Amino acid sequence: MAVPSGDQNLIVLTIYILGVYYTFNRMIESIDDMVMLNFQKDIVDKQLKEQNLQDTVGISFKTSNYGLDKIETDLKELSMSIENKSESIAIYVDWDNSSFVVEHTQQSRRVIRKSPDLTRDLAIPQVPTIIAPKKTISENVTAEDVFQRDKELGIYKPASPLINVAAIKKNDKQKQLYKDFIDGKKDLEFSLQLVLRISEMRVGIAPGINVPPVSIINCPFTITKLSWTYALPWNKKK
Repeated sequence: MAVPSGDQNLIVLTIYILGVYYTFNRMIESIDDMVMLNFQKDIVDKQLKEQNLQDTVGISFKTSNYGLDKIETDLKELSMSIENKSESIAIYVDWDNSSFVVEHTQQSRRVIRKSPDLTRDLAIPQVPTIIAPKKTISENVTAEDVFQRDKELGIYKPASPLINVAAIKKNDKQKQLYKDFIDGKKDLEFSLQLVLRISEMRVGIAPGINVPPVSIINCPFTITKLSWTYALPWNKKK
């Protein structure tokens, strides 16, 4: 017996609606799994101004969005640039006296500037990087405990996450923090405490007269759990 055309249309419409509903939910699930790494540049700029360095130093970082399941493998280091805006001042980046500070673990971690060469020994002191006037350096930096030694090759490679989100989830004492993070109520916070040594290159100018000889700049970051609505085209906050 033939199905009335009206019933056929209803069946087709029902299947179509269920298909759209399933696809939409799958899209939300994939989007809802995203986190955003944010560099709080305004705080850094304020510190530079307070130290009268706003016309001397510029600091920036590359940031991105990550899948929650990918941040463990994709966020092992930070890419940064430091600009020397001055005409006659040398800026030295003191890597060994800089540190990463993670708020939820209260850890202070040694900073490692990733060398283009193979890393065979993490214990040796790092030579400060000099930035000449009107020049910019770009470096990748990470924490010392991110590296693991390849026993066969005898070299160190970044192998652990810079911020271990999975460890928060597994830690009974941090379950509430993880829940608040996933619910978008609380960000994960960490910072790079960057030590700069600044020196006048002009003869006869004593260190510290025009600029501080040593400057510590706190470069803060947040990791924010994004709601699926951030991906909507009309959402200006995405």
